[in-house]
Amino acid sequence: MRLRSAIFALALSSLPALAQDRATLVADDLQISGDNVLTARGAVEVFYQGQRLRASSVRYDRTNDSLDIVGPITLDDGQGSVVLADQAQLSGDLTEGVLQSARLVLNDQLQLAANQINRIGDRYTRLGQSVASSCQVCASNPTPLWEIRAREIIHDQEERQIYFQNAQLRFVGVPVFYVPRLRMPDPTVDRTRGVLRPSLRTTSDFGTGIKVPYFFPLGETRDLTLTPYYSTKNTRSLDARYRQAFNFGWLEVNGAVSRDHLRPNETRGYLLATGEFLLPESYVLKMRVDTVSDPGYLYDYGLEERDRLESSVEVTRTRRNEYISGRIINFQSIRDGEPTSTIPSQVADATFHRRFTGGILGGEAGLRWQLHGAKRTSDRPFDTDVDRDDIADGRDTTRMSVRLDWRRNFVLPAGILATTLGEVSADIYNINQDLDYQGRTGRVNGAVGAELRWPWVKAGANGTSHILGPIAQAVFSPNDSPDIPNEDSTLVEFDESNLFALNRFSGVDEYERGARVNLGLGYARIAPNGWTVSGILGRTFRERDLGQFSNASGLDGSSSDWLGQFQIMLRDGLIITNRTLFDDNLEVTKSELRMDAALDRFTLSAGYINLLADPEEDRQDALSEMTFDASYQLTETWAARASTRYDFDADRAQRAGVGAQFRNECMAVDVYLSRRFASSTSVEPTTEFGLSVDLLGFGSSKKPGPAGTCRG
Repeated sequence: MRLRSAIFALALSSLPALAQDRATLVADDLQISGDNVLTARGAVEVFYQGQRLRASSVRYDRTNDSLDIVGPITLDDGQGSVVLADQAQLSGDLTEGVLQSARLVLNDQLQLAANQINRIGDRYTRLGQSVASSCQVCASNPTPLWEIRAREIIHDQEERQIYFQNAQLRFVGVPVFYVPRLRMPDPTVDRTRGVLRPSLRTTSDFGTGIKVPYFFPLGETRDLTLTPYYSTKNTRSLDARYRQAFNFGWLEVNGAVSRDHLRPNETRGYLLATGEFLLPESYVLKMRVDTVSDPGYLYDYGLEERDRLESSVEVTRTRRNEYISGRIINFQSIRDGEPTSTIPSQVADATFHRRFTGGILGGEAGLRWQLHGAKRTSDRPFDTDVDRDDIADGRDTTRMSVRLDWRRNFVLPAGILATTLGEVSADIYNINQDLDYQGRTGRVNGAVGAELRWPWVKAGANGTSHILGPIAQAVFSPNDSPDIPNEDSTLVEFDESNLFALNRFSGVDEYERGARVNLGLGYARIAPNGWTVSGILGRTFRERDLGQFSNASGLDGSSSDWLGQFQIMLRDGLIITNRTLFDDNLEVTKSELRMDAALDRFTLSAGYINLLADPEEDRQDALSEMTFDASYQLTETWAARASTRYDFDADRAQRAGVGAQFRNECMAVDVYLSRRFASSTSVEPTTEFGLSVDLLGFGSSKKPGPAGTCRG
């Protein structure tokens, strides 16, 4: 008969070593010999101070305060460590002793096996002549994918570190690396000082090199990672990442210092820093610092591809009906032929935006006030235009703007939704260092409009809904406005989001003028099985062509191009979106196709864009480009990926890459090959090969993959 735990507690009342801490035992058979020896047999389980011991039999000797245990034995400390053994001799509190033919399993991942394991002082576990691996081993697969053999392994349970003496790393049984002493974190560690996963990088510019990150925890809230990079073509680089968390925010700084043969005798580098902090009264402070030594550095070292860098300080507050912002921005241009001194590189603005509802007119209104300044650092004469962009090299602009907008909806008979809307804005400009616009200029812009929407809804017997909605909008705005230099509204996007907008310019310097009618027809099919299709077809008709828009915008002329947009969404994770501008002859002005898929074994992110050449949008040549990024899970452990960016006008790829990933229960391997084709005179095309290997089970941030199936 199996005895209940309460009976064991009473039986141990005379055995102080265990009973004082309320040990509990369950067994099929229990015998007490005299006052000193207790023997439990058959499915024995002992619970003591969070530990759990399971064995075939346990013999407790009160005189020596010792346990003789016959296996199979499982000792779980309740903190992620499990010891498996054939037999053991342990102290009464289970913290000292010897286990024979034993294995130590940490966090259900890493296994350390030895003929003998010593438990020392409830902190250390010592294994002599042992093997460590997180790979599955069985009769049909007796050799692990990787293993570390060592003369001695010590696990420090308090510091959660594993120490190896005379360690030898083997892959598929073949020795590949030897180190006299090695320290690794155990699988329960999230962050600890030491070497992180090294990576191999081979490029046509730098040759073959290796990166070996070293992590320094600086308390609970800070850390520093230093990554030396050495290559065969005499490249020496040191990357650094510093992170710190505060009660009220966070800060991250990334940078590097490099010396290489591409720029002999020059020290190159970059600095990218970001931070965000909470201030009183719900304000948020955001900071950013971007700088680089030369235009080609980010490209050469495989960092993000950018042609303008931004450093800024911004304070914002967002509430339900209010938005407040103040910021200062400094831009650094690394584009070919664009000096930083001739662009508005120093920008500051302050914005207050408030929404109101109700009132005398009803509906919803908004008030926005903004103060804006843009400065070029060039001090050339007023009429100088060295970069030939038709803008004075030193032009500085200051602007104060106030805008009031209002709209109200009405429901008419037959379900027609009517809307009246309007806005008015006033701007004062002060312009310096430009002979064409020198001085102070004021202006007032505005528009009023009315809109009708008539949605028709049909519900099918299977739950599918069809929604068809014609939309008509009439807008009136004055034809004339003072001539103001356009700094912030040079790029105009005509899409479904602004088909019925009063002003399609993205900034303040330009305002859409003239009387016009906007027409559109929208459709949506919504099915309960998750298959949805939606789209809209629309166009703008103007009373007069005022020449505000470029040909490539699709808005030029007395009537705009046709805007067509549709989207298909399938339940299994496929989304297809297309947006096209085309004229009456069906000639395409702009077209964008996007496809995204997240299926069981396949992911895809692909796009195609086709744009006309337009000097007003700083695009001298037509653009026809495809991007493609896909991955496929070949097996449970192998995945392949490929990506490209192809320029059809140039008939060549701008970049291309392939890669493969392997991940099982004990190892992750990532290998890739990529080629980037330069479109700038400051950099050269480069080919890159990379390899990284993670031995899972030593505090890696990567989760283990699927384990193989053992037979026999």
